Amino acid sequence: RAMSSAERPKRPLSAYFRFVKEKQPAFRQQNPELNSLELVRKLAGAWRELPAAQKQVYEEARKTDWQKYEEQLAAYKAQLTPAQAAALKEERRKRLAKRRSFRIKRELTVLGKPKRPRSGFNIFVSENFQQSKGLSPTAKMKQLFETWQNLSISQKQPYLQLAQDDKVRYENEMKSWEAKMVELGREDLIRSRVSRPRKKIDTAQEGSKASLRESLAKLKLKKSEE
Repeated sequence: RAMSSAERPKRPLSAYFRFVKEKQPAFRQQNPELNSLELVRKLAGAWRELPAAQKQVYEEARKTDWQKYEEQLAAYKAQLTPAQAAALKEERRKRLAKRRSFRIKRELTVLGKPKRPRSGFNIFVSENFQQSKGLSPTAKMKQLFETWQNLSISQKQPYLQLAQDDKVRYENEMKSWEAKMVELGREDLIRSRVSRPRKKIDTAQEGSKASLRESLAKLKLKKSEE
């Protein structure tokens, strides 16, 4: 039968988190005015001040549970077929990749990385979303996409120009941001390739590319509705 990583034995808590789990209810009752972050800080301070002999009690409990965990994990792995083991390994890989991606995005936000430029269609949507017809966001997007498709090149041009201006803004902000990252020793966040100056694209070419992007967006909308 199919197995899920949810059936895998859970790793035991560390000594510190055992202390937090045990003491949190009492600390919460004694300090109702504290928010969650302040309560965690208070618990962390209490753990730091805890005598070594008392910390050892929590550490011994962790060691006992860790031995049980290793035994349960060995039994769990022994019952897996090769296909199940491979599927669970892939599930874990995806979960870790998602977690890593989230951490990277959070770090870039903290470091103030400039927001990516918007396309002409994105700008059109942001300006007209509230007034568009449709009961759901998907219906509104469908209606806006159809409206955008029916616009002439001259009607789209203001939005395409705003998108081009946003690209210029993004490139300028990225140059400043990347220079700052070099100063901080974070060359790993710098784009690997040097941006080359783009050749001028005439209106017809731009319109053709815009049409291609519209077709791809419409296909994504259709798949999401299915």
